[in-house]
Amino acid sequence: MSRVLSVSAERFPIAGTFTISRGSKTEAEVITCTITDGPFTGHGECVPYRRYGETMEGVRAAIEAAAAQIASGVDRQSLLQVMPAGAARNAVDCALWDLEAKMSGAPAWRHVSALPPRPLETAYTLSLGTPEAMAAQARENAWRPLLKVKIGGENDIARIRAVTGAAPGSRLILDANEGWTEDNIEENMAIAAELGVALIEQPLPAGKDAILGSIRHTVPLCADESVHVADDLASLLGLYDAVNIKLDKTGGLTAALLLRDRAQKLGFSIMVGCMVGTSLAMAPAVLLAQDAEFVDLDGPLLLARDRSPGLVYEGSRVSPPEPALWG
Repeated sequence: MSRVLSVSAERFPIAGTFTISRGSKTEAEVITCTITDGPFTGHGECVPYRRYGETMEGVRAAIEAAAAQIASGVDRQSLLQVMPAGAARNAVDCALWDLEAKMSGAPAWRHVSALPPRPLETAYTLSLGTPEAMAAQARENAWRPLLKVKIGGENDIARIRAVTGAAPGSRLILDANEGWTEDNIEENMAIAAELGVALIEQPLPAGKDAILGSIRHTVPLCADESVHVADDLASLLGLYDAVNIKLDKTGGLTAALLLRDRAQKLGFSIMVGCMVGTSLAMAPAVLLAQDAEFVDLDGPLLLARDRSPGLVYEGSRVSPPEPALWG
């Protein structure tokens, strides 16, 4: 068996500017992995994330370093030992899922669920800005059932009030991206509870969140930066109520399924999220998210240009991927 690997770097413009507590960007930078075996080709995409020490160059090099194992036919389970968790392994793992589906003629979802995948309601993300700017974003998207609101700085209470006032019919997820502190978390949570917020994501920095075990969770708390793989879960018991699973953190769909299953057994609610990437990155996550309590797979909705073919979005509903895209 000899499989051929190719890796490319691509950039897709974001519609406007995407801002979180750590900074802003105007394009999605992605790495695409292609694995070819005879007439069959599988594709996977990842989004390197500087918060985790990843760069475009480093991720590309990590994938290329695994070329020999890929050429010799490494399978997805063995890949868990060959490459560490992170964006590079995600691209390879998802390319292997796609390749297996094409070679076998059986769709990838058959290895994930007993039932065919269904369309899902995804959150739509509002970029961090002034309360007035965020209210304008919320008003424009008030028809969407679920909004994810980027916060995590000074004046967050004003932001929360502005968004809830502008989109009173939408459920809200607040994503602080580690931007709150021990001094303001309880006050911020109290306002969020008063205004009916459904979930608060990663309020405190990873590794500095022990206080979450000693304060009342007036709104459920979801770990993001604090959880990457299944082995992280034990340390989160009593601190968080939910976990946000992202393929770029787990290092692919294979490891993400392990994380999901163990998290559910431990009593965590499941959120399936994404980095800002194209439909190719979202496609395997749609399969993972079939029974998740919260779905945040809006990456392509934030882009000025997506791949073609891409996922089909009707409002905030995303359909499962067609074989021409992935799986």
